[in-house]
Amino acid sequence: MNSKLVLISLYIVLVYWVSEQFPEFHALFYPTLGAFSFLLASRKFEFKETGRVLLGATIASTIGTALHAMLPGVAGLLIDTLLVIWLIQRFKWKAPPILAVSIIPFFVPQNNLWAMPASVFVSLAGLIVLLEGARRVSEWRVVLLSDRTGIAPEAD
Repeated sequence: MNSKLVLISLYIVLVYWVSEQFPEFHALFYPTLGAFSFLLASRKFEFKETGRVLLGATIASTIGTALHAMLPGVAGLLIDTLLVIWLIQRFKWKAPPILAVSIIPFFVPQNNLWAMPASVFVSLAGLIVLLEGARRVSEWRVVLLSDRTGIAPEAD
C-alpha cells in the first residue's frame, strides 16, 4: 500500500479523534475530508493546483454557510449549488468535493457561521502540509538510498 494512503488514513483518524475529544472542533471532521484526502494523495503534488483546491473549498464552504444562514431551504440550496458549480467551472477548480463542502450546512447546520469554513480551511491545510511532507521525505529517501546503493528505489 502507498505510504501516502496510510498517512491520510492516520490523518483522518486524528482529525476524528480531535473532533470527538474537543466539541468545539467537531466541525473539523466532515465526510468530504476523505474524498479530498484521496483526491490530493492520488495526484502529483503541485502547489498551485493544491492551493486552488484549498481556496475553492474554503470559498464554497463560506458560500454554503452564508446562504444557509440567509435562505435555509430549497431556494438557498439551489442558489448555492448553481453558484458553486459556476465558480468551479470559471476558476477551473479540479476537485468535485468542493461542491460537497458547500452543501454540508444544509444537512448539518452549525451554531457558528465561521465554524465550517474555518474547519474546511484548517483540515485541508493540514492535509496539504502532511502530503507535502510525505513527498519530501520520499524524495530524501530516494536520494539517500541511491547514494548508498547506487540504485534508485521507486518513489511512493
